[in-house]
Amino acid sequence: MDAVDPITLRLAIFVMAIFVGYYVVWSVTPALHTPLMAVTNAISSVIIVGALLAAAAPALTGETSGASSFANVSGAIAVILASVNIFGGFLVTQRMLAMYKKKEKPAAGDGGKS
Repeated sequence: MDAVDPITLRLAIFVMAIFVGYYVVWSVTPALHTPLMAVTNAISSVIIVGALLAAAAPALTGETSGASSFANVSGAIAVILASVNIFGGFLVTQRMLAMYKKKEKPAAGDGGKS
């Protein structure tokens, strides 16, 4: 019996993770969405720290090989994607919190016009 190619195995795990993540996120009730976004933002901030280390490691060690430039590029891409995730998460969280705020009623002598 032949072993499964590691790339095929990792790709299959990645595809399954996409499906599981999709169904987990869309099954969250609205009441739990804001705390979930807060945890996701915290995880993304840890990812940014690791990505900054990955991007800066070759420069700190003085490496100039092709692998070091790949580490720089992949670290920079990870920083950008995690930043987009954090800022998008904050925007979504602010929008969710705004849904729970009481809306102001128009003044009594206003006649309903603003």
